[in-house]
Amino acid sequence: MIRFGIIGLGKIAARFAQDLTLHPKAKLQAVASRNGRKAQQFADTYSAARHYDSYEKLLADPKVDVVYIATPNHLHFTHTMQSLEAGKHVICEKPFALEAAQVRKMINKAKSKQRFLMEALWTRFIPATEKVLELIDEGVLGELQSVRADFGFAASQDPNGRLFNRALGGGSLLDIGIYPVYLSYLLLGKPEAIHAEAKMHYTGVDSNCHIELTYADGKSAILESSFLETTPTEAIIEGTQGGIYMHPRFHHCEKLSLEQGGALKEIEVPCVGLGYYHEIDEVISCLEAGKLESAKMSHKDSLALIELLDAVRSLIGLQY
Repeated sequence: MIRFGIIGLGKIAARFAQDLTLHPKAKLQAVASRNGRKAQQFADTYSAARHYDSYEKLLADPKVDVVYIATPNHLHFTHTMQSLEAGKHVICEKPFALEAAQVRKMINKAKSKQRFLMEALWTRFIPATEKVLELIDEGVLGELQSVRADFGFAASQDPNGRLFNRALGGGSLLDIGIYPVYLSYLLLGKPEAIHAEAKMHYTGVDSNCHIELTYADGKSAILESSFLETTPTEAIIEGTQGGIYMHPRFHHCEKLSLEQGGALKEIEVPCVGLGYYHEIDEVISCLEAGKLESAKMSHKDSLALIELLDAVRSLIGLQY
């Protein structure tokens, strides 16, 4: 049984905790919030063995094996480093940190402490993503040519909310643009050239972002993120012999459409629970095998992803 602790008890943490109850080898050992009452309510809802009114108390709990960090973006680095220093294994919500320099320090700390560390980017672990990779590996699409992906919704324009607050690591790129960017990296690798433009909010973060990636072999990716409007939130993957459509919302979709020679095939790829079950299962499998990183979401992958995001931020003038 792997005993989990959760730091930061917002909406994502609640979904994660709900899926945690579905795994036969997982136990929610402890939860922590700066608000003690919130921690108690969360613990009661998701049957956590213990609840704490400080993160430090959770990290001192010897019965917590791995910490899931679901605090706001700007705190991911600090809480990951604190958790590793306390001797805990760590999975941290995306974005892993605000910049590549922080991610490198996190990786180095995990290695020095001999602790497991993984970015909790659930898209990588869902059945739909696994199926897409399987089809590509089988050569069903021929030679991969392009990826188009978007993610957008009309967000509340609250300058103090986490989405538009620069001090909290806000902006569409890191919050939702990371999903299209990650999909392009997963399927096409690192680009040769990056073009990006954005509409900036008066708080200094991007309200929307348009990214074009080109590769040495002629492959390309067009990616969009937006807090200004609801977009299809779909992904279209094209090859020389066919294409795959990842249905909305593509980052946790449960249906694919495969096109080959004018014929269309629908593929159902349901998630277990809310979709977080699959990354939980990966963490448990890795820990049981004594691994310090996941082959599916490796340290190298997280570093490459944040470097891509850093490059885009530089082009659009987004600084933290």
